[in-house]
Order: sequence, then C-alpha cells, then structure tokens
Amino acid sequence: MDIILIKDVDNLGGAHEVVKVRNGYARNYLIPQKFAVEASPSNLKQLEERLKQIRKKEEAMLKEVNAVIAKLKDGALKLGAKTGTSGKIFGSVTSLQLARAIREQKGYEIDRKKISIPEEVKELGTYKAIVDFGNGNSTEVEFEVVAE
Repeated sequence: MDIILIKDVDNLGGAHEVVKVRNGYARNYLIPQKFAVEASPSNLKQLEERLKQIRKKEEAMLKEVNAVIAKLKDGALKLGAKTGTSGKIFGSVTSLQLARAIREQKGYEIDRKKISIPEEVKELGTYKAIVDFGNGNSTEVEFEVVAE
C-alpha cells in the first residue's frame, strides 16, 4: 500500500514522502496515529500543492537571508569596551554584545546563539565572528573593539 507520510517516521522516511508499506502496518498503526494518509489521487494533489508552498516559503526566506548577509558584510561593527591602561579589556566580548551591536547598528535582530566568535576577544582590535542562519547559510561578520 502506498502512503504519504505526514510526520517523520524512524526507519521509514521523512514528512511529505510517498512510501510503500504493508497494508496492516498502514491501517493499524500509521494512519490511526496520524503519521500518514493513504496515497489517493486527491491526497497526492494536496501533497504537490503543499510542497509547492514550502518551496515558495524557502525561496522567500533565502532571499531575506541573502539581504541580511549583504547588509552585515557592508562595513565593520564597532563595539565599545572598558579597558585598562595597557589596552586590555575588562572581561571579554561575548555573542550577546555582538547581537546587540548588530541590532543597534545594522537594524537586524539576530539570536545570540547563532553567533560564534572563534577566538577569545580580550584586547582592542579587529576580529571576525560567524553568523549561522541555518540550511548551510552563514557569513563572517567583521567587528572592531574600541575603547569606551
């Protein structure tokens, strides 16, 4: 029996896939548990329409992510930090401070968990951080730490 999976099912397939299973497995488990529906012509048309809508949303999201990436690469961010007499920072620069700087200077709200700073920032200077947007989309953001 051919079925359309509604949710991901281990050892069977992911959501929105058409798979062939035994009749009893489909009728007694997958369909009553709302994991799948029968692959009738009307359900297949609904699946095609749903996949078309998903692709359209992904394209719009990708367009928006590319616009944000272009804006982030446009010039370095400036972060103010309190320093001692030798030019060392009290503490270090964190992803939270970087997220606030992006919000204030570039106008985009980015979750601090998506920002990673590869090296520890404890002195004044120019550094790079990586912002991961998911789905393989990431960019390097340059930021400069200046004394307040």
